[in-house]
Amino acid sequence: MKGLGKILSYIVWIVILLATFLLLFSAFSPSIIQPVRYPVLSLAGFVFPLLVVINFLLLLLLLLFRRFKVALVPLAGLAMCYSQLSTYLPLNSTTAKQSEYSIKVLSYNTLSFGDMVKTDGKNAVLDYLKASEADIICLQEYRVSGNNRLVTQKDVDKALSAYPYRAGKTADGKKPLPYVAVYSKLPVLKTERIAMESGNNGAMAYQLKWGLDTLLLINCHLESNKLTSEDKEMYEQMIEKHEREQVKAGLKVLVKKLAEASAIRAPQADSIANYLKRHPYKYIMVCGDFNDIPISYTHHTLTRTLNDAFAESGRGLGISYHKNKFLFRIDNILVSAGLKATNCTVDSSIDASDHYPIWAYVEKN
Repeated sequence: MKGLGKILSYIVWIVILLATFLLLFSAFSPSIIQPVRYPVLSLAGFVFPLLVVINFLLLLLLLLFRRFKVALVPLAGLAMCYSQLSTYLPLNSTTAKQSEYSIKVLSYNTLSFGDMVKTDGKNAVLDYLKASEADIICLQEYRVSGNNRLVTQKDVDKALSAYPYRAGKTADGKKPLPYVAVYSKLPVLKTERIAMESGNNGAMAYQLKWGLDTLLLINCHLESNKLTSEDKEMYEQMIEKHEREQVKAGLKVLVKKLAEASAIRAPQADSIANYLKRHPYKYIMVCGDFNDIPISYTHHTLTRTLNDAFAESGRGLGISYHKNKFLFRIDNILVSAGLKATNCTVDSSIDASDHYPIWAYVEKN
């Protein structure tokens, strides 16, 4: 019996050490894995929540069976991941009052204004934006129609008439990216396109006059994961039916596409980070659809010098993409150390798009 007891003890130690190692690898993978070289490994952040749950349950079991020394291993692992935990699931108070000196910033992937649908001449996205009272609105997947039965540019201009400043051509006379837009109550001094390799994605930089200071605002839509409607349906069926062969085939497709997108997105994040190095303004905001989760190379790269407004002042998971059972926070507002964000909120009150809008109050720190 002693021999069996030793074997069980070894197995317990192996399971505990393996679970803790995988948790730490997942948590710190953004800082040690380069997606261009190791695209599949760069997806380790996706399993971070699952590994947190596994390690927490192991900790409880060990405490229940009074294995206190062994319990120190998962406890230490969870403690070392405190920063990642607080980024993934912040538990801040969201009752902070808006300062009279703050501005409201809103970012929204509109899915072409909810596929440009108008009901009785109205569009839900435009009505939401008009009522938001935001000072700066950053839009992604900005597309309008020439058909008056759908949302036209005239409809957008009318709904957002309270925003006199709209980013137009860049300083060198080039057209801005057609699928991102900024509507602002602060004067737009300059517009510039950030150079990066991408077919249908990218980032724009704007200099806005904020009192006597200049605010550098970046609005971006980074590489999407290129999942087709068939891929998303397959994922839904995997979640609902749990058929072994279907899950195996589905995971293979999903991992391949997510890894390919991660490898493309990483240099795009680097491009924005390098742009910020060349433009070291005191007041900086980066808004948009990162198409990547909080534990990722993209998020890690951009938050080396910026703070995540939701992690600082939001509460809960903040799921911003909500269709087809893909439930992730991929929309962000980041601010520099010279700024303070409060009450950052992912607003689920409108579901006209496959994304929820995210907003925050921002003031000079």
